Amino acid sequence: VRLVVLVVIAGFPIAVVIAWAFELTPEGLKRTEIADAKYPLGRSPKRAWIYIVIIAGAISVGIFFLGRYTSPKQREANELPGKSIGVLPFVDLSQAKDQEYFCDGISEEILDALAKVEGLRVVARTSSFSFKGKNADVAQIAQKLNVENVLEGSLRREGNRIRITAQLINARNGFHIWSETFERELQGVFAVQDEITRSIVDALKIKLAVAPPAHAEQNTEAYDLYLQGLYFSNKSDEEQLRKGLVLFQHALDKDPTLSRAWTGIAKAWYWL
Repeated sequence: VRLVVLVVIAGFPIAVVIAWAFELTPEGLKRTEIADAKYPLGRSPKRAWIYIVIIAGAISVGIFFLGRYTSPKQREANELPGKSIGVLPFVDLSQAKDQEYFCDGISEEILDALAKVEGLRVVARTSSFSFKGKNADVAQIAQKLNVENVLEGSLRREGNRIRITAQLINARNGFHIWSETFERELQGVFAVQDEITRSIVDALKIKLAVAPPAHAEQNTEAYDLYLQGLYFSNKSDEEQLRKGLVLFQHALDKDPTLSRAWTGIAKAWYWL
């Protein structure tokens, strides 16, 4: 015979199982402890199994009610990692609307840099870029990506001058943790990427295990061609991949030491 009592402690229901075990004796049905006192031989193993079943049942019922009555927000708060971030593709604010490849490339470069930071969980590009062009608020995006922080931004380019705005948002409360606007010549884009990475790391109070490597002087024209190749190589069809291959090769014609272009070629051939 078992009696299940639901007790609420600190807002959590706990199931308490009160049980009595009975055994059939020559004198009729008696409580186990009474039967054991009168007929002790061979009773201990049987009683041990009864207690094991009772304890297992109590634990199962308790876990069931605890999971059922815990609110979704409480479960989300328990599961949500604090040092986590999703990097959304930057929005193209250029007048000609022809810098989508550049926005995607900058976003991916920052994502890759953050992924190297120890103690920070960064959502993969495929997941975060799935929200590209969609009208979803930060809270919804963070919930689907299971992150606490979201980086979003915009880019405007006019000739060789760029303007990048980036903002880091805490998805739990919707407040900005950090935001900044950078105006640079195109050759300063590498320094901007590093500065954004460092600012995010500082804002999230994470210590950099290794400082980002200093960027050597790079050919900005080659880098621009590389970003175009990266944009097409991230597509899935053969035509786009072959466009990416051509652009990577053009980038290497401008700068044979651009290692990322070689990596892009290898990736494109892999998918082909």
